[in-house]
Amino acid sequence: MASIETTSGDPTPPTSATPARAAGTQTLARGLTALELVANSPGGLTIQDVAERLGVHRSIATRLLATIADFRLINRGPDGRFRAGGGLAALARTVYSSLREVAAGPMQELADRLDASVALFVAETDDAVAVMVAEPSNSAVRVSFREGGRHPLDHGAAGYALLTALPPRPGEDPRVTEGRRTGYVVSYGEVMQGYWGLGVPLAHAENEPPACLTIISASRELIDTCIDATLATAAQLSSHTR
Repeated sequence: MASIETTSGDPTPPTSATPARAAGTQTLARGLTALELVANSPGGLTIQDVAERLGVHRSIATRLLATIADFRLINRGPDGRFRAGGGLAALARTVYSSLREVAAGPMQELADRLDASVALFVAETDDAVAVMVAEPSNSAVRVSFREGGRHPLDHGAAGYALLTALPPRPGEDPRVTEGRRTGYVVSYGEVMQGYWGLGVPLAHAENEPPACLTIISASRELIDTCIDATLATAAQLSSHTR
């Protein structure tokens, strides 16, 4: 799915055409969607690529991309393809910077210990969003997460783990209720078919979004052996995030 990739990478997630809006907000929505498309395409996108994915004329895509490039958020290379620019990287450094700074070291230690990718997710409205990923240092083959990838809160281990930190909802999944008791949630095949997920919530301060650590694997045995270590790392981080 959109928030998970193998070492070879997934294609850019499809983006729906912008729904009908007033002219000003429609232009803004198209521009933000174009930025998202380019940022999620390491190989870059041409003007025609963006026009087709937005469902607009090439001239509109040209103006949108030129404006975004003026703000240094994207850059056009010699091959004519647009890629994420330095301005976008500068903005990204400020996103959840305190939480990411605290989590970086313990997450890397956990990834190396388990030989598995570890992601830090936060809840944004009704989505679980990956804001940081730690990769094992010496693993050649792995399944990983894409920073910025998102999926609904009511899907997958990360979503369920984040919901455990929120007030109970009518008709919530029993795994969320059980996760409040055990401190973790396990799911299978909900975000990526054939893969298990482990989500462990972090304690969070009032007015801060819920966060959790998440691991995915094709092996249920690995997920089961990860639980205690992930709980310990979550507890370590929680002591700094309350």
